[in-house]
Formats: sequence, C-alpha cells, structure tokens
Amino acid sequence: MELRQIQYFIEVAKKEHMTEAAHNLHIAQSAISRQIVNLEAELGVDLFIREGRNVRLTPIGKVFLEHVQVAMQGIEKAKKEIEEFLDPERGTIRIGFPSSLAAYTLPMIISEFRERYPEIKFELRQGAYRHLIDSVIKGEIDIALLGPVPKEEKLIKGKILFVEEIVALLPTSHPFANNSSLPLDQLRNDSFVLYPKGFILHEIVVNACKQLGFQPRVSFEGDDMDTIKGLVAAGLGVTLLPEITLYDNIPRTTVKIPLSEPKVTRTVGVIIPTDRELPPSEKLFYDFLINYYADLSRYR
Repeated sequence: MELRQIQYFIEVAKKEHMTEAAHNLHIAQSAISRQIVNLEAELGVDLFIREGRNVRLTPIGKVFLEHVQVAMQGIEKAKKEIEEFLDPERGTIRIGFPSSLAAYTLPMIISEFRERYPEIKFELRQGAYRHLIDSVIKGEIDIALLGPVPKEEKLIKGKILFVEEIVALLPTSHPFANNSSLPLDQLRNDSFVLYPKGFILHEIVVNACKQLGFQPRVSFEGDDMDTIKGLVAAGLGVTLLPEITLYDNIPRTTVKIPLSEPKVTRTVGVIIPTDRELPPSEKLFYDFLINYYADLSRYR
C-alpha cells in the first residue's frame, strides 16, 4: 500500500467522481482509476460502488476512510514537525490557557513574542484548570499557561513566571468601597459571586475565607470572568479575583480593593510534559517565556 494510493482514495471519496478527483490532483483519470483498483485488489474488498462516472463508498469503504484520514493527519503532523526542525521560526505553537489569563497576560506575551518571531503561528485553546493539565498530559497540547502552577503532577513540569495578588471587587455602593485596603474578615457577612465548585478560583476564595474561620455565602455563580464582574457591578455580591484580570477592565460601577489580611496570592506559570520533548517552535516559545519574565523580575 502506497501513500499516493491513500491520497487518491481520499480525494475520490470526497468528490465521489473519478474525473473531478483526477482534475484536483492534476493527474490523468486513468492513473487514479488504476491506483484505486490496485488498492482494492491489495485489500481484497471493493471500496467504491461504480455508477457510471460517479462513485460512492461501500460500507467497508467508509470504515477504511475513517482510519486513513486519521493516519494522514498523523503523517501531516509529522511532516510539520520535521519542517519546524528545519526552520523553528516558521512553525505553529499550540497553547492552552484559562479565562483568567485571556484578557491581558496571553495577548501581551504573544505580542512580545511575535515582535521577534513574526512568522510563527498560534493555535489557542481556552480551558478550565484541570482540563488544561489533562490536555498536556494526553498530548493534545504541549504547553499551557496556568494559575496557580500545580505542584503534585508527576507527568508535567511547572515553571512559575510570576506571583500575583488576589484582590476584592466590590460594588461602588458597598460600605467599604472607599477603603484603601480591606481585611477579608470584614466580608464574612457579604454574599459572594464565585466560579462554580470545581474551578480553581472557587477553591482559592473558599480556602482564604476558611483561614479566617468562615465559609463564604455564595449567592450567585458564573463560569466566566465577565459574568462574575457583571453580577458584582449589578450589586448582587462581592468577589475575589486575580488582580491581573482587572487591568484596564474594571466594570464602571465596581471598585478594586487590595486585601490587607490575609494576603492572598496565586502563582502563574507555564506547564509542559515530562515524558516528551517540546516541538522546536514551542521550545522557542517556552524559552522566551522563561527569559521574558526573568528580565521583568530583574527590572522590578
């Protein structure tokens, strides 16, 4: 079985017409027909039902198509990685990220990186905390930004890029809206707007409150950042959010207040797999991240 036979088969299956498939592949119809016949003879089955100039897949032909399409995707991925080895500055970087890093951190990083490597392309995949970790472990992606950086995962390596504060977001009508800072304990009687259980930012807020001996009373939940901010802006509760999510993006009827006691923080960093090497373009991006934030910390 030859690679070109598979390519011809897929094209004929898509077009359901030998002549059109031959035209798209820029070869003679007789050549493509001969290769399909050879492929069927080797497999010992009919892949197509012939109806004059048209063809359609047999049931076993449909099964074969599903498998060879997956195989061709693997071959194309392998070819792409080889091309990247030859020229990593023209590759594609697949990176995962959570919503809390979508508005400011990720765009800033990509913008800085593309100043140096304008030919590199990005495939961006947003996901929840656990989903991103699992995606790196399974090989669906090779690199993800994450906060906080996990410590107990054996199949991934995490590198902290920076530490940021968690701050309170209050409606402007709140009694403490004019405070320059705020002990978290003063919010124990408030209603909270949080991510649902299972989200890492939900855990961070609940754990911070538990340190002070109270369980936050959750009145509303939202599974994206804009929803949570909007509910606070409507006066339906208070919340705690990573400060970076409020850069240039504080709703008009809310106020951001630092927490004085306790100081609540989260690490933000990058994770990669431990059981495989990064493709060259992604290794270039990973090294850029480490050096970029190392330079920022020195300037600070």
